[in-house]
Amino acid sequence: MKEVTYLAPVERPRMDRDQIEALCTDLGPHAAEDVVCRAMEELAHRLCLIEEKARRGTREELYKNLRVLAAIADQIGLASLSHVAHDVMACIELGDLVAEAATLARLARTGERSLIDIWETDAFSI
Repeated sequence: MKEVTYLAPVERPRMDRDQIEALCTDLGPHAAEDVVCRAMEELAHRLCLIEEKARRGTREELYKNLRVLAAIADQIGLASLSHVAHDVMACIELGDLVAEAATLARLARTGERSLIDIWETDAFSI
């Protein structure tokens, strides 16, 4: 083996636009946009916390932050992000450190792409 192949997976997260539309219907477009923006800030913060807890925290702290991240992602329709967070929680429950590391890497990719996608959405256009 003389060649090394670098794999660069690209995540294409799913966004539940119906959830954003429901927020717009329930709260109005301006309030819904405010809720989504605050949720995005919290998701970015949680993703950083999760990375830190994975390196230096306890499994309980990591699990707690994953659970909160999944709930926030569900609230604003980031279905893939929530799903991957649940996958990491399953790895923790099973004690599979290799799968946990791989799934945490996927969570970081999915989180980044999800935040970009929701930022670029035009669901709040009036």
